[in-house]
Amino acid sequence: MVKHIILWKLKETLTEEEKTAARAEAKRRLENLNGKIDGMISLKVVTDRLPSSNADMMLDSEFESVEALAGYQVNPLHVEAATFVRSVVEARLCLDF
Repeated sequence: MVKHIILWKLKETLTEEEKTAARAEAKRRLENLNGKIDGMISLKVVTDRLPSSNADMMLDSEFESVEALAGYQVNPLHVEAATFVRSVVEARLCLDF
């Protein structure tokens, strides 16, 4: 099993209302991928964070293998969701293990 964890920081130029909408839309688009990509075990997006956080969202996903993760990254459904996320994000950190 491979874990794929992403932390995102939203663009500072977004208003609080835009950030709230962006978090909800990113969560909807990404979690909609569950059950649609071969080798994906689970995917969830965390948007409820404590005030001590310095990230705005987290993706927590599991894949059957490194090959399944690689397939997810180029899957057109993921690319479409990721394109939206990139449009509202200024920083991204990734940890795969």
